[in-house]
Amino acid sequence: MEITIEVNGAPRHVPAGVTLASLVESLALAPGRVAVERNREIVPMSQWAEVALAEGDRLEIVHFVGGGAPGPVPDDGWEVAGRRFRSRLIVGTGKYRDYALNAAAVEAAGAEIVTVAVRRVNLSDPDQPRLTDFIDPARVTYLPNTAGCFTAEDALRTLRLAREAGGWTLVKLEVLADQKTLFPDVIETIRATEVLVREGFDVMVYTSDDPVVARRLEEAGAAAIMPLGAPIGSGLGIQNRVNIRLIVEQAKVPVLVDAGVGTASDAAIAMELGCDGVLMNTAIAEARDPVRMARAMKAAVEAGRDAWLAGRMPPRRYADPSSPLAGLI
Repeated sequence: MEITIEVNGAPRHVPAGVTLASLVESLALAPGRVAVERNREIVPMSQWAEVALAEGDRLEIVHFVGGGAPGPVPDDGWEVAGRRFRSRLIVGTGKYRDYALNAAAVEAAGAEIVTVAVRRVNLSDPDQPRLTDFIDPARVTYLPNTAGCFTAEDALRTLRLAREAGGWTLVKLEVLADQKTLFPDVIETIRATEVLVREGFDVMVYTSDDPVVARRLEEAGAAAIMPLGAPIGSGLGIQNRVNIRLIVEQAKVPVLVDAGVGTASDAAIAMELGCDGVLMNTAIAEARDPVRMARAMKAAVEAGRDAWLAGRMPPRRYADPSSPLAGLI
C-alpha cells in the first residue's frame, strides 16, 4: 500500500509506514547535510528513524547552496619584444632616499624590470655609490628611459648612448611636451618611435590615454603602449578608465599603465581594465614606508590580474539576490 506525501512542493508516492530516515536514505541524501521540516515543524535528525510518514504529510528538505564559476586561469606571465616576465609590476629608480632603499623596494615588489635614467658620470667623485652595486642588472632587467627629454632628438641621443653603454635595445621612450604637466608630446613621440624601430630598438612608449595615438604608435612599431593614468608623479590614479579600456581592446602589443598611480587600489584598477602591467615610481618612493608600499603594489597587481582573468560580474542598476529563488521554502 502506498501513501501520497508532498516533498519540496511536489507529490511523491511512498510505502505506507515508511520512516523519515528511510525516505532520506532512498533519496541518496547524506544525513548531517540536510534539514527536514514536516508539516512546518523541524524534525531533529535524531528522531528521523522514529517518525513514520502519513498520508498528506508535507516535507521540506533543504541544504546549503552556493554559486560561482571555475577559478582563474593560471597566469604564466607576459611577453614584450620576445622577452618573457612573470612580474607585471615595473618599478622606477628615482626619488628614493638611497640605492639600498630602492633595492629593498624592488625586492619587495618582486619586480623583474626597473627603469633607469641615463645621466652624466660624476667625474669629481668616481667612487660614489652606483645603482648597479645594489640592483644587479644580471638579475633585474634594466629599462633605459628618456625621462627629461622634450624633443625627439634628445630622446634618440639618450637611447643611442644607453645602447652603447650597456647594449640595451629594450628601452622606454618618453618625449615630454612641457615642464608643468609632463604630458607626452605625441607628435615627437611618434617620430622618435619610427626612428628607433628602424635602428633596431624595441620601444616601450609612454603616451597619452588617446586610443587613436596608441594605434598610431603600434603601427609605428612600438613593442608596448604605456598610456598615462594621470600626470607623472601626481598620484591621482586612473583618470580615464574608458580610454584605457579602449586601448587595451584594440592593442596587439602589451599595454601598461605608466604614471599617475598613487596607491594599491589604482594599480588593481589598471589590471582589472585588462592591462598587462603597471609602471610606477613616485607611488612607492614617496610613501612613508616604501618597502611596505612595494609589497602592497605587488599584491594589488596580482589581485587585479586575477580579477581580470576571473571575469567580473556585469554591473546592474538594481539589486539581484545572491541566493537562488528556486527551491525557496
